[in-house]
Amino acid sequence: MVRARVKSVTASCCRCGEVSDRRHGWYLRRLQDVAVSGCALVLELKVRRFRCVSSSCPVKTFTEQVQGLTRPHARQTTSLRNLLSEIGLALAGRPGARMAATLGIEVGRDTLLRLVRAIPDLPAGQVRVLGVDDFAIRRGHNYGTIMIDLETGRPVDLIDGRDGDALAAWLRSRPLPEVICRDRAGGYAEGARQGAPDAVQVADRFHLWRNLGQAVEKDVSAARTGLAAALAAAAESRRASDAPKMVNHRELKVVARIRQHHAAVHELLDQGLSKAAIGRQLGLHRATVRKFANATVEEVTAANQQRASILDGYHEHLHRRWNEGIRNATQLTREITALGYRGTAQQVQRYLRRFRPAGTSEVEIPPPRPPAVRDITRWIMSHPDDLDQEATSRLEETQRLSQELRRLTGHVKDFAVMLTQLEGHRLDGWITLVEKDSLTAIAGFARNLRRDYNAVRNGLSMPYSSGPVEGHVNRVKMLKRQMFGRAKLDLLRKRTLHAS
Repeated sequence: MVRARVKSVTASCCRCGEVSDRRHGWYLRRLQDVAVSGCALVLELKVRRFRCVSSSCPVKTFTEQVQGLTRPHARQTTSLRNLLSEIGLALAGRPGARMAATLGIEVGRDTLLRLVRAIPDLPAGQVRVLGVDDFAIRRGHNYGTIMIDLETGRPVDLIDGRDGDALAAWLRSRPLPEVICRDRAGGYAEGARQGAPDAVQVADRFHLWRNLGQAVEKDVSAARTGLAAALAAAAESRRASDAPKMVNHRELKVVARIRQHHAAVHELLDQGLSKAAIGRQLGLHRATVRKFANATVEEVTAANQQRASILDGYHEHLHRRWNEGIRNATQLTREITALGYRGTAQQVQRYLRRFRPAGTSEVEIPPPRPPAVRDITRWIMSHPDDLDQEATSRLEETQRLSQELRRLTGHVKDFAVMLTQLEGHRLDGWITLVEKDSLTAIAGFARNLRRDYNAVRNGLSMPYSSGPVEGHVNRVKMLKRQMFGRAKLDLLRKRTLHAS
């Protein structure tokens, strides 16, 4: 406890500012202050009341305040309040209360959150280059929009909603930006057009590259069937012409089940049943029925048949040893472990289980398995200098065996040059070339670029990017997890805007 009093003989009125020396009374005021050496500190201050000397002032008496130390009705000093506000911004409620306790300050978690909410907003200034993106307040239910000043990298505001109307209303309430960098969502494009019609809209390169990657993965998945056939033909040509005919192993259960459901769905569709009725009769979700109805059986089974396995690269050895009469999974596991296998014996046993019904029959030695869809996509989407020698050679082999993948790689390379060298003037020619190709997914991606052509061309020509926006979105996710269920938008907004 530190006891103190004010030495000055006058004080200024809190309402009109007139200086008065007419004392009316005094009382003791206790203020909690910053701890000293881990010990709590309470300041017992003798304060006086004065009479206001101005006849026009509505205040008759007032209490003297010490600048930088006291505020009306406050039970904490200004320095302690600032310290607790910083703790609340950094750690929120419960963690902040625990940290304050280690500093010798007793404070409740709700008090810390109230201090954070009471922090005044920064003055709204001119933002010349604005970055916009959405974030999840509650994933799948509520979303918000974050605005970032791309020149300073600082967050500007968080608002509720991610539609165009919310963005347009926010833009009209502030000085309009000159450039708006956004993703390719139609809502933000319309909102920016309505709220800031003179601003230059820029489609972010990160989102363009990600959308291209999604299209590439679809085309790779479609071309992988032809690649598997080419590998099988090459393996067959190397195989001896007098090799005995062997028995294929049974199909995976999940693939067989998908084939049965697909056939049943199309049979009931031919009978005139609706998709909802088919779902009720077969016990399938309506989305599954819709997927089976709109695709061939090869398309719906491709994901399961092309799924990567830890046994990839060891199938030929297992099949050959099976034909030689070695049927023990433990022994086969030891053999392929010596070749580099890192899985378990149970995985080998589950794989060999499909051969058991064949009895002593020999099984067909499989051709080399084509690389996984994601691996091929990663090789195509990566810079050649970032690939190791093995990945480079395998990519070259896939391009040699598949004309589709060779053309696809060329299109991606041309787009990457535009994106990295900011050569947006080549966009129209690239779109025209890709649209004429038979690669369905990337051709659809190219056609979709025409709907937002100006923003896409600006994104491939101007240096602005939403990288800082994505970084702040990740920080918002961290703050949400830190506050658990208390991460309401007002509190989340304060911590995002003011936490350093």
